Amino acid sequence: MKVAVIVPVSPFESEEILRKSIEHLKNLDYADFDVRILYVIDRVSDEDRREKVAEEMGVEVLLRNNRRGKRAGAINDALDFLSDFNPDYIAIFDVDSRPERNFVVECVKALESYQNCYIASSKRYIYNGINLVSETVEAEYYFINFLLKRSRFKQFNGMIGVLKGNLLMENRLNEWAAAEDADFATRMHAERFSGILVETTKLHEQAPLTWKDLYSQRKRWYYGGIQLWRYRRKMRKARRSVRLSWYMALTLTYLPVLYIPFIVLLSPILLLYHYRRLSKVKVVVGLVVHALLLQIAAVNALMSYVRGRDVEWDAIKRVVD
Repeated sequence: MKVAVIVPVSPFESEEILRKSIEHLKNLDYADFDVRILYVIDRVSDEDRREKVAEEMGVEVLLRNNRRGKRAGAINDALDFLSDFNPDYIAIFDVDSRPERNFVVECVKALESYQNCYIASSKRYIYNGINLVSETVEAEYYFINFLLKRSRFKQFNGMIGVLKGNLLMENRLNEWAAAEDADFATRMHAERFSGILVETTKLHEQAPLTWKDLYSQRKRWYYGGIQLWRYRRKMRKARRSVRLSWYMALTLTYLPVLYIPFIVLLSPILLLYHYRRLSKVKVVVGLVVHALLLQIAAVNALMSYVRGRDVEWDAIKRVVD
């Protein structure tokens, strides 16, 4: 069985973060799979050392001299690069992704068990909860994990997970989409493919560390969500429960201020129950700020869409784990 691992690397990612990513992904359990690990690096300048670093650490590198299509373009270029390999499964990670050692094996096992599934992934957890912003996102992820288990429209952020190679190779990513992951998930669900939430493994990743970075990230997500309405006719072919989850994702998430009373009333109890630490109650303030920030991001994303303005992909500050 052939498995490809693709990691797109933007110009903003540091050499140190790249090293940590390679070290981690090379040490995953790949059973007896025939594996190729490919890092797609968008070059910063002629002095960019990241290509050499990656090659010295024993992974393949595809160097791009432009940012065509950004993350979607990088993944599409990787698919062209790997076309002769013709992988049965393709794992996609970001440079801050820290999957558990059994992640790939467990996801492949799940996909082998279900014919009409296009992706398998796990619950997400934050590993850089070092300030109020990242701790707030960490708390948000526990709620997202709760919803993800119950939603019939399973869209894993960044398509971080393991996908069936033939479906990704044939359908590719839309490079115009602000949220290429949600776009691909919508197209797959419209064709009655589904996603699998694997409970026997976990994935850890970094959260934004500043409100500015969080706002920029979520505005792009909201903008990408607005673009998904073009698929409303195609989604008629999807199962009724999937359509309902899809419509809820594209409506209820755009009015986060409505949830502030519930945040104030319920989150202190839930935070104490989950963390068993009184110091975590301060995250209630972060969740309220978070809801207000998301509302601003949603409104501004809608205004940008109406005006025909694209959203920018900005650098996000990371910690070297």
